[in-house]
Amino acid sequence: CLCCGKHIKPTVLISIAELCSYSPSDSCQITIDTNTVSRKLKLSEGNRKVSFVKELQPYPDHPDRFDDMPQLLSKTGLTGRSFWEVWWKGRVDISLSYRRIKRTGDIKDCGFGCNDQSWNLNCSEDGYTFWHKNKTIRISSSSSISDRVAVFVDCPAGILSFYSVSSNSLIHLHTFNTTFTEPLHAGFGFLWSDPDSSVFLCS
Repeated sequence: CLCCGKHIKPTVLISIAELCSYSPSDSCQITIDTNTVSRKLKLSEGNRKVSFVKELQPYPDHPDRFDDMPQLLSKTGLTGRSFWEVWWKGRVDISLSYRRIKRTGDIKDCGFGCNDQSWNLNCSEDGYTFWHKNKTIRISSSSSISDRVAVFVDCPAGILSFYSVSSNSLIHLHTFNTTFTEPLHAGFGFLWSDPDSSVFLCS
């Protein structure tokens, strides 16, 4: 639960140019796997926008579709170095997950950040909370809140970083160091969201 999370403060602004380990060629355009999209989510704007809605969407049955959790995954697994940016509104989850995460069942098995198969940044006007293995780290400073988040991942090095984007600068939110054993898929979730919460994939 959130109350057991640790509290940390984000670092000072970091220029995008200073992230020398990443190059423009590492920029990744995320494509949503429509077969994974929960019926509680609506796609629009060429499948670049995902919105949490009250009305269930008439998506066909598919074994890859999230049943209980309002979540989705990207189509292509990541194995190298990549970064991408997301605009968000309301309360959303920006995640990385192994594709084998369960599609139905208990939140500990299916929810992003609630197991050892996924890493999650929950974003809201109240701040950011990082989730993994159902443990949390709360980002405490409200000055870092922005409606735009950048995700940097270096799969071979086992590095996953989240940044808040402000103008042409970044505020480092959290870095997770681990050993990734499978390709990673970008994911988005709306487990604690209100209607009209949404994410938009930047081009």
